[in-house]
Amino acid sequence: MSTLFWLAACFILYTYGGYPLLVALQARLFPRPVDRREHLPTVTVIVAASNEEATIAGRLENLLAQDYPPDRYRIVVVSDGSTDRTEEIARRYTGRSVELVSVKERVGKAAALNLGLAQAASEVVVFADARQRFIPDTVRQLTANFADPEVGCVSGELVLVDRGESQVEMALYWRFEKLIRRWESMSGSVVGATGAIYAIRRDLYRPLPPGTLLDDVLVPLNVAAAGYRVIFDPHPKAFDQLSLAIEQEWVRKVRTLAGSLQLLGFYPPLCTPWGSPLWWRFLSHKVFRVLIPFALVAMLAGSWLAKGTFYHAAFWFQFLGYLLALGGYLVPPLRALRPVRLALFFMTLNLAAVAACWIWASGRCETSWRPAYDKEEP
Repeated sequence: MSTLFWLAACFILYTYGGYPLLVALQARLFPRPVDRREHLPTVTVIVAASNEEATIAGRLENLLAQDYPPDRYRIVVVSDGSTDRTEEIARRYTGRSVELVSVKERVGKAAALNLGLAQAASEVVVFADARQRFIPDTVRQLTANFADPEVGCVSGELVLVDRGESQVEMALYWRFEKLIRRWESMSGSVVGATGAIYAIRRDLYRPLPPGTLLDDVLVPLNVAAAGYRVIFDPHPKAFDQLSLAIEQEWVRKVRTLAGSLQLLGFYPPLCTPWGSPLWWRFLSHKVFRVLIPFALVAMLAGSWLAKGTFYHAAFWFQFLGYLLALGGYLVPPLRALRPVRLALFFMTLNLAAVAACWIWASGRCETSWRPAYDKEEP
């Protein structure tokens, strides 16, 4: 049983520590700088929206205020089955380089993006959501990377503010995630982009399968498969007022993790070393995180059944962590204590992974829910 304990422990350590260390070393020893300079191709911004009457006007004002040549810049809003005033408000802007694509019956974000791309004849397409806001030079900063002919997709940085009760934990998680993306970018390509702020060369877009949950991962994977780099650039920024309770964090993570597993079916080359240039990074960065809870169970069982003081101590340490998480869930005032909050946040992420595995295994990824467009994982 000690072997089971150490195999599980090594898997967890690799996923959370070994892989980040590996890409950090690659970035330091084998850097691949980007030839980043002013570059002003024609640009279309695609905004897929459904029932966004509260945010769409502010979003369009924000996008129209971008510091970019007006004659090389336009915006396409795809209203996906909106039943509120989203379309009415968007139509007010159609004389200002804004085009509205109205879809009467909701088709989902993937299909909405396909429809939006069909209207884009520009060299570069920028993907944006309805809620976030760009700084004035975001589009110009994104396009600067396309001066490098090897770059096919650019992800900007999403800055999260006002995060609610999971504020500290979410901040640490997101800071760690951005570090990994930066190292991946410096050493080659990032696994995925930030859905609220990324851009691609228009001719590299491939239509998304209906029901795709993570367009911001599948689109970059297609770009990498075409032989181009997918990079992370911290200069272009989007800001989001995000207030997530633990329950909301659960829903968001289940959707994101199930989407990662869904991609194994949508993009089979990910499963083989010769199928995709990002296969190992995708497995290490995305899929292994979904398998962590099963490794945690194995490690707990191994420490319980193995003989020796070390293993008994390891068992009770793990048990205490789970007890703290349970206490934080059942008694909300206990969440004021940081150890309780950390334990609850960690367990929420891993139980969400179990739920995601169940949804994926049961074939319900496309039908289980219809996620809000602008509430994706960063």
